[in-house]
Amino acid sequence: MASLLTMSFTAQAGMQWKWRDTSGAIQYSDRPPPAGTPDSAILSRPAASARAAAKAADATASAASAAAAAQPAAAASKADPELEAKRKKAEEEKAAKQKAEDEKVAKAKADNCSRARSYQRTLSDGLRVVRTNAKGEREFLDDKARAEEMQRTQEAISANCN
Repeated sequence: MASLLTMSFTAQAGMQWKWRDTSGAIQYSDRPPPAGTPDSAILSRPAASARAAAKAADATASAASAAAAAQPAAAASKADPELEAKRKKAEEEKAAKQKAEDEKVAKAKADNCSRARSYQRTLSDGLRVVRTNAKGEREFLDDKARAEEMQRTQEAISANCN
């Protein structure tokens, strides 16, 4: 009886794959390691007849799972118009939300463009411009500060005006 069990385990062990995964752990399976596993990481392979059976089983299983995955998707779209309507409504809401956000951004850019052009006219007219410094005191823009402000204003116009 013991010899029968030993032969049984030996036969099963001969049908096992043994490999080291990417994290370094040793894996055992009756199926081959995942695609992309280097040959140097495969520590043990089943006998040739077992390998052929394993490949056939993998091919059958993958074909069956692909067919099974395709059927429910087609059946679900035909069988559940309520689900399809909910999905369509969600897409429409998402599109409306995106459109509202785009309009908000466009309005802000138009407002920034208008302000920048107005400030540029003020700076280029040569009028005295006063600003408040960090201490809270009023200071007039000199020629250097006016040129810097004109440069910043031009950058704002380039960024916000189309």
